[in-house]
Amino acid sequence: MSKENENAVLTTSHLGIDFGGLTAVDEFNISIAPTEIKGLIGPNGAGKTTIFNMLTGVYRPSRGTIVLNGKDTKGMSPVQVNHAGIARTFQNIRLFDKLTVEENVKIGLHENIRYNMFSGILRLPAYWTEEKKSHERALELLDIFGMAGDAGVRADSLPYGAQRRLEIVRALATGPKLLLLDEPAAGMNPSETEELMNNIRKIRDDFKIAVMLIEHDMNLVMGICENIVVVNFGKIIAEGTPEMIQNDANVIEAYLGGNRNE
Repeated sequence: MSKENENAVLTTSHLGIDFGGLTAVDEFNISIAPTEIKGLIGPNGAGKTTIFNMLTGVYRPSRGTIVLNGKDTKGMSPVQVNHAGIARTFQNIRLFDKLTVEENVKIGLHENIRYNMFSGILRLPAYWTEEKKSHERALELLDIFGMAGDAGVRADSLPYGAQRRLEIVRALATGPKLLLLDEPAAGMNPSETEELMNNIRKIRDDFKIAVMLIEHDMNLVMGICENIVVVNFGKIIAEGTPEMIQNDANVIEAYLGGNRNE
């Protein structure tokens, strides 16, 4: 193993998955450094969300390995992968609509709650102490996105962009080492997207975690990602800095169906 991979928060080797005899992803090899912001892009149907599903234990790879913080995740459930250090958001927002904004964040904090069921039922001092801590932590996390004032609002009453932000906050509440964002700018206007870029940088800097994102907004990808992986038909066709990716002939062909001189 290279020194780079030894220091990585996540590495994949020969990762692939088949569905009904058809290969969806093959030979997906990446390394994500601590505090790196990496992009995963490609045309529709390229396999990006399938890759996220493998990394988070939703799909079990047909072959290859995923190593998270030095530990092979083979056989782990999505919950176990989350406990090991990966949190994610989804292409389609998945919030607890009928719960408040704060309650959604507290669900992400449940692993840090230290009272037992007996204390909770009887409302013993340990319960109130932990509830106070989780309340303060939830507001602290919400404040990163300027949402502390919405703590008591039902999640389904938030505007679409705010629901996207809440899903990110809930993911952060689990204390990840790697945050996977699946199209976080979807449905956002340009000013919200600019704010999102600033918040992703702030998350990386304040929480000292790595971020990997799938995104179709190329202005966001090129503006925030330090390294970009491009996939097409389930395989990596290019990897490098934004400048390298913008000028890569394989990437241009994958997106435009031909080279720049045609």
